[in-house]
Amino acid sequence: MMKRWIPSPLLFVNIVVFWLLMVSEFSLQQLLLGVVLGLVIPPFAARLDREFARIGSLRPVPRLVLVLLWDILLSNIEVARRVLGREKDIHPGFIWYPLEIQNIHAIAALTSFITLTPGTVSAAISDDRRYLLIHVFNLQGAEEQIADIKRRYEEPLKVIFP
Repeated sequence: MMKRWIPSPLLFVNIVVFWLLMVSEFSLQQLLLGVVLGLVIPPFAARLDREFARIGSLRPVPRLVLVLLWDILLSNIEVARRVLGREKDIHPGFIWYPLEIQNIHAIAALTSFITLTPGTVSAAISDDRRYLLIHVFNLQGAEEQIADIKRRYEEPLKVIFP
């Protein structure tokens, strides 16, 4: 009977506690409202279309983290140099990046890596998840940047999220 009302006790407790933290007031009314939310929200959340992450090998993770940190450092230096330099030396633009990965978790990681790296921002993903629109602060060669992203980020992500 308990499993029917509270299919996920941990989620129920998290919702109640989160509600009490959000309202920053502990009263019987707020506690009851938190309990009601804890009973009502999980069934609706279960209806959301979920795509579970299949994790392959985690072997590429340490190298990927180092590559990302190095790219962030170099990009910060490059963006600072360009911002402090002549404005005519900056050539912003958009590129459509063709995705080889289809796993939404891998795509989310890739878009995060791109956005974390100064000078690039993930702007949109096509409805069919085949292309990612990226704004580049200083677009020199689109094909070269696409190849660089594929080699440095997407290839390891294909191993992590097969």
